[in-house]
Amino acid sequence: MRLVINLVLVLITAGLTWLLVSSISEPIEFKREYDKREDAVIAKLTDIRTAQEHYRGITGKFAPTFDTLKQVLTEGRFAVIKAYGDRDAIGAEAQEIKFDTTWVPARDSIKVLGLELNNIEEVPFSEGALFKMQADTTTYQSTLVQVCEVSTPRKTYMGEFADPKFQMYDKNYDPFSTIKIGDMYKPSLAGNW
Repeated sequence: MRLVINLVLVLITAGLTWLLVSSISEPIEFKREYDKREDAVIAKLTDIRTAQEHYRGITGKFAPTFDTLKQVLTEGRFAVIKAYGDRDAIGAEAQEIKFDTTWVPARDSIKVLGLELNNIEEVPFSEGALFKMQADTTTYQSTLVQVCEVSTPRKTYMGEFADPKFQMYDKNYDPFSTIKIGDMYKPSLAGNW
């Protein structure tokens, strides 16, 4: 009888130990995965922002699709304008300012920046989900401006952690919130992280 009681106590102790360890390890695992996944998505959004800025440098507007973005950045060209002369010179030293324009392939700049355009539209840790991209014009402070927004819901890349129960470990965590760059209502390419 005493042996049975000891075995039951050992089993209860083992069960309580397992519960204690799992209650400590779950928030640690959530935080580690959240940081890793969020950092990867932010890095990808930062690359998309850089690509959109270069696209706008070539076309004067933002790319509405990833296919258009990739095509222009691999086939387009940047204008490099050099000015010769001193615009501040006065009198006899004054000279006419001359401009020289040369064209540089965009793909060369993309290589120098280390931007990888292949799969730029794919959300990390999402098993192939794509970022949503929009580009248009809007009136902001009485001026027509180009705007762009690239986004994805956090649940897309959080996998098993895309459950609202994990809010108990981080009160600011919302798997249904959106992470993005840009804004369709004002001229900004800032991220919301």
